[in-house]
Amino acid sequence: MTSISRKFPHLRQDFTASLVVFLVALPLCVGVAVASGVPAELGLVTGIVGGLVTGLLPGSSLQVSGPAAGLTVLVFGAVDSYGLAALGVIVLATGLIQLAMGALKLGRWFRAISLSVVEGMLAGIGLVLIAGQLYSAAGLEAPSSGVDKLIGLPGAAADALGSTEALTSLALGAGTVAVMVLWKRLPKAAQTVPGALAAVGLATAVTAAFGLSVATVEVSGLLDVIQPPGADAFGELANVGLLGTIVAFTLIASAESLFSAAAVDRLHKGPRTEYNKELMAQGAGNTVCGVLGALPMTAVIVRSSANVSAGARTKASRVMHGVWLLLFAALLPSVLALIPLPALAGILVHAGWKLIPFRSIVPLWRDHRGEALILVVTAVSIVAVNMFEGVLIGLALSVVKTAWEASHLKLEIVDKGAGPIQAHLTGNATFLRLPKILESLEALPQDRPVELDLSGLHHLDHACRTALENWAERHSSAGTDPVKVTEPATAAV
Repeated sequence: MTSISRKFPHLRQDFTASLVVFLVALPLCVGVAVASGVPAELGLVTGIVGGLVTGLLPGSSLQVSGPAAGLTVLVFGAVDSYGLAALGVIVLATGLIQLAMGALKLGRWFRAISLSVVEGMLAGIGLVLIAGQLYSAAGLEAPSSGVDKLIGLPGAAADALGSTEALTSLALGAGTVAVMVLWKRLPKAAQTVPGALAAVGLATAVTAAFGLSVATVEVSGLLDVIQPPGADAFGELANVGLLGTIVAFTLIASAESLFSAAAVDRLHKGPRTEYNKELMAQGAGNTVCGVLGALPMTAVIVRSSANVSAGARTKASRVMHGVWLLLFAALLPSVLALIPLPALAGILVHAGWKLIPFRSIVPLWRDHRGEALILVVTAVSIVAVNMFEGVLIGLALSVVKTAWEASHLKLEIVDKGAGPIQAHLTGNATFLRLPKILESLEALPQDRPVELDLSGLHHLDHACRTALENWAERHSSAGTDPVKVTEPATAAV
């Protein structure tokens, strides 16, 4: 025992943390799978791969990976559009792209994605997730699009009020949410059992004790649900829509994992994340998940923070949590059939609520309205259109905002009443500021000579240079002395 302690000095802490993470991950793996429209066991498969494959690889030593609520909406849409068989191809391609990006050392560039875009993405996902799971909590079928889910809620509420079974199901889901919210107010000793697990356990016990007529998880068996993609599934790669879905999976899974890594680094004092290696670890995990036809994985901040809080010191904790998930899936799969679906819906409603950054929106609007606008537009676009296009809209707005702010420009007009009018331009002259520049210059008197001083410019793009040259030519064509131009000190771009 002493020799083991010497070889693995943190084994006790890691063992305890692995059990905590396992108990946190178990209901979330099942809930995410059911909400994604795939067999519950596939969520466990992804959790197992997250522990045994990604968990062993270098990158972020304390971050835990598995199926994430943030990809639920996208996975459901992909399975609905292309079928479960194509999911393996999408996840496999995502993993291979992540491996390539990590090898090319592109991991650090994901840290450059605007935080407002990421928070807007998560907020949009949260809204769609909550809306969809409210239908599931009532035992009703949810519409396919995000907008229809939100618009249809009043009608769904009316239908639920007229059905005893729907009200029973909804009450069970609401009770699950209430247990999770109130669990954090209990003494620390009680909180050693994760709130999600306690909520599902209580809901399962109540369902069994009172014989409630609610839907429960369908169980097929671990080996039965593992379906490697076949040749027909790979043929779907000719579909442009599926290629766009792969890009969306890659972008969102990578960004969520690396942002989670940055957050986890702030929770402990151990080794910092190596972002390119972490991206490759996520890619390896998704490649294996794709081969097995399972859900995509990302790093999950809930499990990761639980791992750190439980005292984990090394990657052994996350590997062992994968072992516990494997043993559960292999030895106790029938337990899943006892879990009521409204309880899982309640867990995901709670998870979706936590994805929406309520606390940061007001201060962000007060201090950085442009960023707040990007967040809101990204979220609304995801709900109104779809995940991929919503994120692209957010990224485009972020780029435009950055370009606008980078093109600080000041035009100073000096008119002494006699002699030439002096126009001094300082800052960065880009096409974004061109309308304002030309409006000011064209307002100058046509019958006066002008000296245009560009020496204070740090940057002058081609569009601005061409426009200024054309203005100078027009101003001089009326018989006025040619405009005298002082060139920038640096070379124009």
